[in-house]
Amino acid sequence: MATEAVLLETSLFENLAASLMTMHHPGVTEVSITSVTPEDYASETDEVSVEEPLQIDVGAFHEGGLMRLPMAVTMRTPGSDRELAAGFLFTEGVIRSKNDLVDFQTTAPNTVLATLHAAVPVDPAQFDRHSFVASSCGVCGKRSIAAVLAMPRPALQPGLPRIESEVVHRLPETQRAAQINFQRTGGLHAAALFDLTGRLLAVHEDVGRHNALDKLIGTELLAGRLPLANRIVLLSGRTSFELIQKASVAGITIVAAVGAPTSLAVALAREARMTLLGFVRDERFNVYSDAGRLVEAVAEFPR
Repeated sequence: MATEAVLLETSLFENLAASLMTMHHPGVTEVSITSVTPEDYASETDEVSVEEPLQIDVGAFHEGGLMRLPMAVTMRTPGSDRELAAGFLFTEGVIRSKNDLVDFQTTAPNTVLATLHAAVPVDPAQFDRHSFVASSCGVCGKRSIAAVLAMPRPALQPGLPRIESEVVHRLPETQRAAQINFQRTGGLHAAALFDLTGRLLAVHEDVGRHNALDKLIGTELLAGRLPLANRIVLLSGRTSFELIQKASVAGITIVAAVGAPTSLAVALAREARMTLLGFVRDERFNVYSDAGRLVEAVAEFPR
């Protein structure tokens, strides 16, 4: 299995991490570099974002026994692993609520085991569709896009809730100020959660944009705050189909991003009646879906 092949390499990542890691933060490490300028070369140190594999296993009851099933190996920034695993399982449709989870364990370095409630139906074959999830993946390991579209999603009410454009303009600066590790390394994506007034509620960073969103969704899931119908999520990069799928499953009504969306992301956002904003920076943004949630929206805006 591809997952097992990846796990054989885990010790290599662990040895590398052990040789590089400093004690100040699990997601940041120092490396020796040569700094090159027009004037000279210099030996220095630089802070970089840590990228390590996380194996997510699921403990599930099937045919009268408890099985341990490998779900995925994702390349992530260490930290909030429990939330990442919970968010991943939720947005993949393995669980429907926090009550479907009865236990989380760190069973080995870079390995978590999420045990499901005995009442959660499990088909072991569904776990074959995942193997390795890169930090930049799109729709990773899915059998088909149709399987993604068939996942249950909360129904969103078109045109509600409503927000002011001025609130949207303030989001990137607020998010950036909260990205502590990005300020140190310049190498992390972020997913930030805001209320409708633009007040920052949470922010998660990771080398993978999908991991950052899973960490955010997993945190809200475990706190019992899903769906996120009256919240805004700001993504630090481009918006892919997978990110809109995850946001849709979590009931997020408004997704904004500093980068561009893909065509499939726009199509899914429109199907889900989600408001999708792109290029949110420099006091401007584009509306790709449901402009009716903007207080200033006019009739000719695309809906």
